[in-house]
Amino acid sequence: MKALVTRLDSFGDVLLAGPAVRAVAARADSVTLLCGPLGEPAARMLPGVDRVLVWEAPWTGFEPPPVDREDVTRVVASIDSIGVDTALVLTSYHQSPLPTALLLRLAGVARVAADSEDYPGSLLDVRHHRAPHAHEAEAGLALAAAAGFPAVDEGLLSVRGVPGTGELTGTSPYVVLHPGASVPARSWSPERCAEAVAELTAAGHRVVVTGGPGERDLTAYVAGNQALDLGGRTDAPLLAGVLARAGALITGNTGPAHLAAAVGTPVVSLFAPVVPAERWRPYGVPYVLLGDQDAPCAGTRARECPVPGHPCLNSVTAYDVLTATEKVMQA
Repeated sequence: MKALVTRLDSFGDVLLAGPAVRAVAARADSVTLLCGPLGEPAARMLPGVDRVLVWEAPWTGFEPPPVDREDVTRVVASIDSIGVDTALVLTSYHQSPLPTALLLRLAGVARVAADSEDYPGSLLDVRHHRAPHAHEAEAGLALAAAAGFPAVDEGLLSVRGVPGTGELTGTSPYVVLHPGASVPARSWSPERCAEAVAELTAAGHRVVVTGGPGERDLTAYVAGNQALDLGGRTDAPLLAGVLARAGALITGNTGPAHLAAAVGTPVVSLFAPVVPAERWRPYGVPYVLLGDQDAPCAGTRARECPVPGHPCLNSVTAYDVLTATEKVMQA
């Protein structure tokens, strides 16, 4: 049996699909993962994935492309060429799986399963209803089980191919602070991050600051002359290696938090409540959640903070982060 799993969102979303992918892989002859460009680095690290198809769908992402008939025809042909027998459409709780299900039907996939509150017509063979407060990783596993792919392990996040990174970080111990986020509303302010570096350093912790290629100015400011600045120097596997050897990660609700969980590293989560923590918190590792979860922005899915001063996160102090870091490192 050839199976396909789709998760068309970001890096962290694809990591959260990992437990469901492994459940499918245990019963399928091969597993193809269809993902978007932002999720591709994570897709290539997931155990159980044999093939990765990358396509930017016009119904996902922050800046989705326009609908292009030729582009849709190409991805349908690519799926059709694999000869997929069964597919799982993984989505967030607020997304519809039906556009993707239609794509799969056009590609000749005979059996399609998804969580759907909307009437699916003939698009779904397994119409599953997720538990109302399920974490995204657990929701994926529940859908896989409903489709005939029960969990075969403890269901934690996992990645493969984690390299050594001693040449980048030097010797342990250290803690990692990742100040950036793909959505501004989910990030702690640079000033607070720099204060945390000073507080952690004064308490005797060595700090490593990480960030993407477009975040070098941010990481340089946050690191100052007290922390090791790795901004722009770590692709996904190298970042996994850096996190795997860290005592803890301090970051917002962003992909590296889920990558840390996938390598077993505790997380201090500066979690803006624009999305529910119960669905997106670090999964399967010790964590401390910081931030006002009852702030006025709660549940808005806002990309820019709608409240002056970003109080849900900027009310968190550097000392709060130090205390939380030492707590998760002892868990």
